[in-house]
Amino acid sequence: MFIIISYDIQDDRRRTKIMKTLKDYGQWVQYSVFECKLEKMNYLKMKARLDKLICPEEDSVRFYFLCEKDVARIERLGGVQPLSEGAILLGFDSEVPDEAN
Repeated sequence: MFIIISYDIQDDRRRTKIMKTLKDYGQWVQYSVFECKLEKMNYLKMKARLDKLICPEEDSVRFYFLCEKDVARIERLGGVQPLSEGAILLGFDSEVPDEAN
């Protein structure tokens, strides 16, 4: 299942914990927004982890479920191109090598 997760977390420390937890399950696409492609069991594990981290009186986490048809229709302007499914980053150097200039 494809899920867009947005969150509004009041406390900075809790917000950081939520973000780090969500990074285990999906891709960070905007501040407080993740895209996740998960099997049901991983979704339930993620949701249980998040439930332990939030303060329900102050915080909000929302889950938007998209079908494959809707996922194919996602459009974006600007920002970093999302990684393709199965992409693996082995190392990253933010500087451009001299021979590329």
